Amino acid sequence: MKIGLYFGTFNPIHVGHLIIANHMAEHADLDQVWMVVTPHNPLKKKSTLLDDYHRLQMVHLATEDFPKIKPSDIEFKLSQPNYTVNTLVHLQEKFPNYDFSLIMGEDNLKSLHKWKNYEAILSHHEIYVYPRISNEAENLMFKDHPKIHMIDAPVVEISSTFIRDNIKKGKNVQPLLPPKVWEYIDHNNFYRK
Repeated sequence: MKIGLYFGTFNPIHVGHLIIANHMAEHADLDQVWMVVTPHNPLKKKSTLLDDYHRLQMVHLATEDFPKIKPSDIEFKLSQPNYTVNTLVHLQEKFPNYDFSLIMGEDNLKSLHKWKNYEAILSHHEIYVYPRISNEAENLMFKDHPKIHMIDAPVVEISSTFIRDNIKKGKNVQPLLPPKVWEYIDHNNFYRK
């Protein structure tokens, strides 16, 4: 089975995440997409994150109607901060018959050369890249790499930061969230302070 790993803090998961995950599940040569909830991204301040369990629960709620998209808490059990290369090694040991690939935005591809052991990742795993709007000059370092596949996915410019900030301001962000995720956030009074 070929699994695409879509990593994120999903703080909160929003319709943009689902649009990309579903597009990859339907249009890339992947059997499933696993939404890997990251407890601590080394590049983000942990203090801004909602509790791991709540973020995982929102991913469950958002994906339950998508049979090819699954939530994953695999990184909750690994030492922190989480590095993708360590997670990939752990997954290959746990699921030796699965073929794991990464799903990332074009913005992340530009910084891939800064990732821990990125050469090992590229030698063992394919990467599916979706487009992002960016003002930065294009990084041509990985342009023709045989393991990197540019996928013509919709460009979605919704951010979890925008959603959190607007909830705090009392704005209506319901259209940006799956209905069950909005209900969960509203019921628990998340992101209001």
